[in-house]
Formats: sequence, structure tokens, C-alpha cells
Amino acid sequence: MTEDRRLHVLRAIVQDYVATSEPVGSKALVERHQLGVSAATVRNDMAILEEEGLIHAPHTSAGRVPTDLGYRTFVDRLGEIKPLSSGERAAITEFLQGALDLDDIVDRTVRLLASLTRQVAVVQYPSLSRSTVRHIELVPMGATRIMVVLIVNTGRVEQRVVDTGKDLTTDDGEHLIASLRARINDLASGVPFAAAATLLRPLADEFPDADRSVLEPIVSALEDALVEEREERVVLAGQANLTRSRVDFPRSIGPILEALEEHVVLLRLLGQLGDDPELVSVRIGHENPVSGLQSTSLVSMGYGTGAERIASLGVLGPTRMDYPTTMAAVRAVARYISEILGDERIT
Repeated sequence: MTEDRRLHVLRAIVQDYVATSEPVGSKALVERHQLGVSAATVRNDMAILEEEGLIHAPHTSAGRVPTDLGYRTFVDRLGEIKPLSSGERAAITEFLQGALDLDDIVDRTVRLLASLTRQVAVVQYPSLSRSTVRHIELVPMGATRIMVVLIVNTGRVEQRVVDTGKDLTTDDGEHLIASLRARINDLASGVPFAAAATLLRPLADEFPDADRSVLEPIVSALEDALVEEREERVVLAGQANLTRSRVDFPRSIGPILEALEEHVVLLRLLGQLGDDPELVSVRIGHENPVSGLQSTSLVSMGYGTGAERIASLGVLGPTRMDYPTTMAAVRAVARYISEILGDERIT
């Protein structure tokens, strides 16, 4: 018996069990798959796979089901992720291309992933700690007030309104705002948040004393927007899909739902990706450190601008998951979101 044939048998067991949710026997494998050997030979192969901990018998029947290790071996031997069909890719493009801002992008993405995979979708908002300044705008609002608009490379927009105490509707006031706007963007555009805050701090010293009453509140508002601590957020959709998989959770889906409510837990899981932004991560069953999620698998991938991962998205469902299709959907959506965030029109 060759190892290749044994892996072929394992692949067939995984595919049949995912499709039917019924333990798979040797006779069914011979009937459904072109294995080129007898049922007796397949039974011997299955016995070795069971000894290796890749499959097990859930009860006294002759059928076998994959273990977490069996799913892991199957995923690791996929070779390459199958591409989505042209129709699926077109559906992703059509659904996401109308997004207006970051909140709309995240909302559309999580609903799309849940629909494509029929699992629980999880999307992390872009981390501000990894973000850079795209542009800063100063918008006059009446005689003395200025709206400070910080536009992030991820499309997020932060706004602050400050009262300068000085009439800015005069020619001198308009010139001052234009000069300040240009200088701020010279210093901060394309710069990470923490570095931008440091660069802007001494900016008021570059202007005459008479203008500092205008500059200081604007610079202070920008600094607050750049360094303010914010709770990282995740958005979920498709929790009801878990109820379609009750056979995979014979005891209760309660612990899973409780774990999903702990967004800190989800953020930690999504944050445990490797450094390769093109890698689709698959965490199966007991590979999950959270006890409530050890009957599930999490397929996730980072997204961002350029080669930098600024956040992650993923799909969570039972270990009896269609891994090739789920991995393809996660990868396609993550790549498309990265393209959207890199589009200067998204603000």
C-alpha cells in the first residue's frame, strides 16, 4: 500500500463525510470514488488511517469519520486552493463595489462571507495602530470654527470641530488655513499614526506668535485623533447558520455562541495569523485555544493595503466543513477588500 493511496482514501472520507454527515464505510468509498482497489484493500487502508489517528469510528458501525488530525492532513495536502467560479467572483465584485465608506465595506463583507459559506463570518475593523494618514483636511465652519478631518488609509474618517477664537473669513485667515493645511499634509501624509502625532506636535512653533491661538487647538485636535486609544472591533453575521449544523454539535451550540460573544477572544484568534499576508490560516478543532470553540474550525486571512496586513476576516463553522470552498471564499473576499481599501476614492 502506498502513502499516496492512503491519502486518497482519507481525502475521499473527508469529502463524503462533509457532504453527507454520515460515517463513511469502505463499500461506499469503492462505489463513489475511482480508487482502483477492492473494498478489502480500502478496509486495510482505513485501519492504518485509524491507527495513525486520522479517522475514528463514532460508534459501533463500520463507518469512519475524520478526526481533527485527519482534517489537518487533508487541508495541508490540498496543494492549492481551488479558484472561485467566474460567477462567484462577479457576485463578490458586484456586492462590494458599491460600498460608500469603511462601515459600509465591513457590513457588506461580513454579510457576503456568511452568505457565500453558510457559516459564521467574522470581520475585524482595521487596526488604527497599523494605519497611516492618507490626508488631513481643514474645513471652515463659520467665522471661528474649523472642522479637522483625518482620513485614514483604510478609509476610516475621524472628525473634530475646534473653535479657534479668531475670525478666519478674512483674506489673512483663509491664507493661514491654506498654509496650515499644506504644511500638515507635507508632514503627515503616508506616515503611521504614532509618528504623525510626533511630527505635528511642534508645528505651531513654525508660525508667528499671532497665529498660535489658531494653530494650537487644531494641532491638539489632530494629536488627539491620532493617539486616542480605541477598542478594536469585530463584526459578526450568520450565527443562525450554526443551527443548520446541529449534527456537528450533538450536545449544545451554547458554548460556541457564548465564545462568539467575547469579541476579545475573536480578536485574539484573528490576530494569531502568520506574517505572510497571502496566507489563508486554518485552525481546526482542538487547535483552537478557546474551549468553547474546540468543536469548530476557523478559516481566516489578513487584509490591508499593499503588502501590509491591517486587519483580518474569517469564517467559523463545524470541523465538518467544506475547506477548499471556504478557503477560496475567504481568500477572494480578503483580496477584494484589500483592493477597495487601496482605492483612493474610498474615503
